[in-house]
Amino acid sequence: MEPCFFNTIKSQPSWVLFLFTLGCFSILKFSLAVLRWVYVSFLRPGKNLKKYGSWALVTGPTDGIGKSFAFELGRKGLNLVLVGRNPDKLKDVSDSIKAKYGKIETKNVVVDFSGDLDEGVKRIGEAIDGLDVGVLINNVGISYPYARFFHEVDEQLLRNLIKVNVEGTTKVTQALLPGMLKRKKGAIVNIGSGAAIVIPSDPLYAVYAATKAYIDQFSRSLYVEYKDRGIDVQCQVPLYVATKMASIKRSSFFVPSTDGYARAAMRWIGYDPRCTPYWPHSLLWGLAHSLPEFVIDAWRLRFCLGIRKRGQLKDSRKKE
Repeated sequence: MEPCFFNTIKSQPSWVLFLFTLGCFSILKFSLAVLRWVYVSFLRPGKNLKKYGSWALVTGPTDGIGKSFAFELGRKGLNLVLVGRNPDKLKDVSDSIKAKYGKIETKNVVVDFSGDLDEGVKRIGEAIDGLDVGVLINNVGISYPYARFFHEVDEQLLRNLIKVNVEGTTKVTQALLPGMLKRKKGAIVNIGSGAAIVIPSDPLYAVYAATKAYIDQFSRSLYVEYKDRGIDVQCQVPLYVATKMASIKRSSFFVPSTDGYARAAMRWIGYDPRCTPYWPHSLLWGLAHSLPEFVIDAWRLRFCLGIRKRGQLKDSRKKE
């Protein structure tokens, strides 16, 4: 005899059977998504980054996420090309990594991404000549000093946002790709932002969010272009991390330290074309996508107006 449950289902009209089947499919799909999230967040092993090459290049390595990336790559045994604008800070980071991890070679390249970028990229090309740079971390980036309406963004800030965030990442990637193509292997990690991807809008940070949206589409397109040629391109999407740029001093469960973020990020290199490596951020991402866009827009506008007010007050005090 068949179970009564199935006899009852079979006796129902066809539309009930359709809804039942659809419900089962939805539950199965959700269950598989949860299982995959658990696997990639906690169980999937990180790749051996040395398989891409013995050198890694990191832009913006003297502070924040970039500095933590540099130390994590050094811990993995990769030699490092560190690219930043302050030679003293570059030397400090380089010396600290070599002191901590021993036989790590480093090269420091001074580049001001808001200055003569063509000359800077030329220096990068000269520094990496003959090196098998297999990992590129495009971390350099700037944001607003504090939230402001678009008409309040001055010409210098506007120029620097586009030049550093868009042109810098684009040209450094273009400089390293030929070597990766020649060796038929490489991993490119571009640091995006939840401001461009997780939330529907980022009012009062419009240009910053737009530059990070460029990074996302740029990365995805390169992923498709080069995935069959041994090069893994990825856009990592952090939400808030305790950095100077975010003006957050203390880490928490949903706001990791730069070291905490970098440790999580290393395990994702070479996998998905877009990811948010720090798993609590993925919970916030899921929450954001479950809410109506107008709700998030209204919350974000109020939040950023508060940042703008505090920033203006701080500026006025400096002028007194």
